Amino acid sequence: MAVRAGVSLATASRVLNRSSRHPREDITERVRTAAAELGYVPNAQAQALARATTALVGLVVHDIDDPYFATIAAGVQATAQSLGKQTLLAATNRDPDLECAAVESFAAHRTEAIVLAGSRRNSPASATERLSTLCAAYEQNGGRVALIGQPLPGFSAVVPENRRGARALVEALVREGHRRFVVVAGPRWLRTSTDRADAFEAEARRHTADEDVVLEPRLTTDFTRDGAYAAASELLRSGLGDRRSPLCILAVSDVMALGVLAACRDLGVRVPDDVAVAGFDDIKTLRDTTPSLTTVHLDLLGMGRAAAELALTSAGRPPGASSFEATVVLRDSTRLRPAGG
Repeated sequence: MAVRAGVSLATASRVLNRSSRHPREDITERVRTAAAELGYVPNAQAQALARATTALVGLVVHDIDDPYFATIAAGVQATAQSLGKQTLLAATNRDPDLECAAVESFAAHRTEAIVLAGSRRNSPASATERLSTLCAAYEQNGGRVALIGQPLPGFSAVVPENRRGARALVEALVREGHRRFVVVAGPRWLRTSTDRADAFEAEARRHTADEDVVLEPRLTTDFTRDGAYAAASELLRSGLGDRRSPLCILAVSDVMALGVLAACRDLGVRVPDDVAVAGFDDIKTLRDTTPSLTTVHLDLLGMGRAAAELALTSAGRPPGASSFEATVVLRDSTRLRPAGG
């Protein structure tokens, strides 16, 4: 190929490997034309050995079916592509062993950065310690790590305001006239679920001191649509939703809220006339739901972009944290009918 382009091997290598030492534009064009005519594709493994890295970003998510992670992944990929990088994806189904295995694999493939998207675990502590050790070793070898969710000490992170958003949602719903709440949450070992559920309940209890606000016992289930569907179905069959004042079901994610809405539909429970429903995240899927879902908005695309920027553009700087605001969006699923309406 170098012969065909009429240049030295070193010059051809600099062009094809995108070296910072740029030959003249006409020479660069000759090399690229020759490569295209010969069907030449650079050997990524050889390039990685030469550079001690690749133009790759590893992204670890909990669930590729969840629109929450899909939107974050789009943000990570958009920033990576703008910097000339490609994104590799691994899904863990919230298994800490698989999360650690993904980090080890991305490190072995010499990725330039790793973004870990998803909730940390409340237990066991050993799982978090092992992940921290792997990430620290990866950074010592020249990589960069950024997290989305709860931070790990010593690493950059994008942190959504889960507690503040949950409190603001309950406060807004109380102002709208809601007086009875029940929280549908994921397992207690999952930090995001616990943070949101605890904040929902704390804000509801704050209002019980002065107003006729009732907080029903928390329902704990799988952090999935199906888990929420099963919990809500049991709740609605128990008759809890038929008492003296309307019940508002607070789901700790929009995906779980969609499961609650499906249970209401299948059991003939009207939303919001019989039961109100609210979620958290404001995923894109909500634009197609009826009734429209009250939720807490997070800029998921922006969170993905910010995490990728922290991982790819902050070399040599100390770890930083970027906080993302959570804002309440009131929609039809919690709208109360006027008295006598």
